[in-house]
Amino acid sequence: MFKKEWKQVKNLIERIEARLDDWGAKLEKKNIEYPVDLICGILFLVIGIVLLLIMPQQVQISEKDVVNGRAFPTMLIWLMLAMSALLVGREAYNMVMHRPTKTKTLNLLVETKALVIVLILVVTYLLAEVTDLFVVGAVFCALAFLVFFRCKKPLYYAITVSMAVLIWVVFHFVLNVSF
Repeated sequence: MFKKEWKQVKNLIERIEARLDDWGAKLEKKNIEYPVDLICGILFLVIGIVLLLIMPQQVQISEKDVVNGRAFPTMLIWLMLAMSALLVGREAYNMVMHRPTKTKTLNLLVETKALVIVLILVVTYLLAEVTDLFVVGAVFCALAFLVFFRCKKPLYYAITVSMAVLIWVVFHFVLNVSF
């Protein structure tokens, strides 16, 4: 009975991997090219404006001081805004004059893999935070990365999970460290 169920699980895993390979092949062919200086200039303009808008709520000042806690950060933000505007203006001018601009090419497969890794790390944190047990997040993280890198050896899974639990037990119960 167990062999039959194990075979079904293996077939399911093989079908999922085949579908992932198909998606990977499609994503590998897709690239996005964008003008890096223009995008970065616009991004930092937006960040600078947001920083200027939130600074009064974040940094309290005394009106009697000549130089207060906002002076230096405000000067830096204005410098960042000026340089960002200069960068955006230069890139817009280059585009209007049909001059070559610096571009960056993103491969969607690489970026998708990076997003999956970030997602694994975020879910790991959320699991540890919500359950208030670090070991739950650690076990999930270990298993998720083994699955992500398509590890086929069951012994790796057993060793990883047992070591995560063992380390947690030693820290939590022997050393009385809560994390």
